Amino acid sequence: MADDSYKGYRGEALGVLKNFNALVWSDVEIKTDTGNFKGIILPRSETSDNFHVVIKLRSGYNVGIAAKRIKDIQIEGRKEAHYKIPEKEFPFDPKKPNVKLLGTGGTIASRLDYRTGAVIPAFTPGELYGSVPELADICNLDTEKLYGVFSENMGPEQWRGTAEAIGREIEKGIQGIVVGHGTDTMHHTAAALSFMVQNSPVPIVMVGSQRSSDRPSSDAALNLMHSVKTAAESDIAEVMVCMFGPTSDEYGLLHQGTRVRKMHSSYRSTFRTIGDFPIATVSREKITPLRDDYRKRRNDKNVIINTEFEDKVSIVYYYPNMRPDIVDSLTDNGYRGIIIAGTGLGHVNKPLYPALKRASEKGIAIYMTVQTLWGYVQMYVYDTGRDIMELGVVPAANMLPEVAYIKLGWALGQTDDLNEVKRIMLTSIANEITEREPSNGYLILQGGLPEVEEFISKYRK
Repeated sequence: MADDSYKGYRGEALGVLKNFNALVWSDVEIKTDTGNFKGIILPRSETSDNFHVVIKLRSGYNVGIAAKRIKDIQIEGRKEAHYKIPEKEFPFDPKKPNVKLLGTGGTIASRLDYRTGAVIPAFTPGELYGSVPELADICNLDTEKLYGVFSENMGPEQWRGTAEAIGREIEKGIQGIVVGHGTDTMHHTAAALSFMVQNSPVPIVMVGSQRSSDRPSSDAALNLMHSVKTAAESDIAEVMVCMFGPTSDEYGLLHQGTRVRKMHSSYRSTFRTIGDFPIATVSREKITPLRDDYRKRRNDKNVIINTEFEDKVSIVYYYPNMRPDIVDSLTDNGYRGIIIAGTGLGHVNKPLYPALKRASEKGIAIYMTVQTLWGYVQMYVYDTGRDIMELGVVPAANMLPEVAYIKLGWALGQTDDLNEVKRIMLTSIANEITEREPSNGYLILQGGLPEVEEFISKYRK
């Protein structure tokens, strides 16, 4: 086992560190045959390779340096890093609105564990104030940690618990709610809360970050400030997602919970409204509505909390040459609902028809959405669509596939009557179905085109 002074290092990398007596947490300048690097030597992950020395650069980013390229290590000192931020009691000002921050986990409430090299949900909501003291300028913030999981582990149990916690806070008279959440499935939870928490008198703002708090480019602090400001001061009583608008830090966007989707794996401006446009922009100075058809804040405590949810619902993403056993397996395993993300206007291939008919005859609710994301299911246009409807598949207008999945689970939680399920599914509850998409609801600029590059150059910093 390696010496604890060289935490996680083995093999060639360990040999180089020992040769220059460079311990973990040493402040060093490493000279290589390709250039010099200044920073602090970090512990290695227990599952990492034996060939690299990792340092945190002065910029705050981490870099791995191949041990075989290291010619010299100059040691300038040693300072062990402590990444846990002490919790601070949030100051109270009777003149400021009261906001509740419910923590579920994710990068906005996380730190880097250098033992494993993983980002782990470790910050409690109370610690967030320790890292973003500007929050005290906005409101009185109370915090509660509901869960400490990454968003891929959020599901019906957590959706129910979060909705019930929101209900309790509204009953107590809270003036705004923020839900800290991992970004990967934030749009799923936003949809779930849109159906489970109806007629809210206050803003419910979901927030996360694309980059963890130990990174200099982290969006965590600004997203938190924007979301807390929205919860405290906005008159928008909707379930919303609050994240970066542009890639810079000019403003955040407030997206409606049923019309939002994560669209990029790493951009800070990853969320966008689909088939519509956002509710508002938010900066540290002001909230600017982009539309006026949102639900307004009220002074009462009346809210409908309905958390019934059927777990056995699935999304099937159609692809060419899909075989019927995919659908048959859901039927045979007792699934009660299927959402299909179909091609074009809502199509699948003919080999699936017998499996879809069998599923429908067994009482499984089947709804069609489009994998294009933008646009409506239009199954009356071609014979293919008409034939699929004859099998019992119901077109789901312009619901996003993930939103339709959540809504079908929620609808089947309300009733076993498939006609009532259909009524619920095709009745817009939280703008998940719109009469039409605005002309600017679909706007994709393709980089590289002269006119697009000319336009972008006016705003690129």
